[in-house]
Amino acid sequence: MTEIINQWPIIVALIATGIFAGILAGLFGVGGGIVIVPVLYFLLQGFGVSPESAMMIATATSLATIVPTSISSIRSHHAKGNIDLALIKYWAPFILVMAVVGSYLAHTIRGNALVLMFACIAILVSLNMLFRAGAPALVSKLPGKFGQGIMASIVGGLSVMIGIGGGTIGVPMLNAFNVRAHVAVGTAAVFGLLIALPGVITLLSIGTTPTDAPLGTWGLVNLPAFFLIIPLTILFAPIGVKIGSKLDQKQLKRAFAVVLMITGIRMLIQTLGA
Repeated sequence: MTEIINQWPIIVALIATGIFAGILAGLFGVGGGIVIVPVLYFLLQGFGVSPESAMMIATATSLATIVPTSISSIRSHHAKGNIDLALIKYWAPFILVMAVVGSYLAHTIRGNALVLMFACIAILVSLNMLFRAGAPALVSKLPGKFGQGIMASIVGGLSVMIGIGGGTIGVPMLNAFNVRAHVAVGTAAVFGLLIALPGVITLLSIGTTPTDAPLGTWGLVNLPAFFLIIPLTILFAPIGVKIGSKLDQKQLKRAFAVVLMITGIRMLIQTLGA
């Protein structure tokens, strides 16, 4: 009981993380992983967890939260006809296989390598938001089956290794190939489930709890974070949407891109300086 009581600061911090992630998700329309991973990464270190362990726990926990939230998102997008089922049918096997392979690789390589990967992708995403938002497609249509297989493999493999859903990489990729924005977002929601579910199952099967992990960590998934972040994210996302409707979306996305870039650079500097 004393050990549980002593954990109250991290519980309070996790509640704040769920609220923060929900508001940002509603405010900017971004996937939870791109917010949850860096927040958990720095938060866990504040409670004595090593950077390597913090990144592995943050990645696995983020993937676990994506499973239920992506299901909710898929139902909403399917009702609006925003999911390209033909694309899903072809991409799904590649994403599923690479999600398992990527999870295994994430478990075997050093946590610092995952931090570097996340930092680089966060910086690229921020640059895309700053300079490509609203820009025309780079290509008029998707490539042939071989090219799409490579695209699907990249989305599945990279996303699962750093704990993000299908939207962070998938949406800009689909937009670049002239897929309509709403369809890209809806289809990427399915990517998120195809990435997160096998990823979590794999990590729970092969992952071992780090010795410096906080209380309630099962394998690499921190259960208190999982159970606190999900409902709070769902509850506060609509509040973020309401706030966003009253503010300049273009300026908001630029502000978020700057924050994301600073976060990526900070993670990069911390890892390279270690």
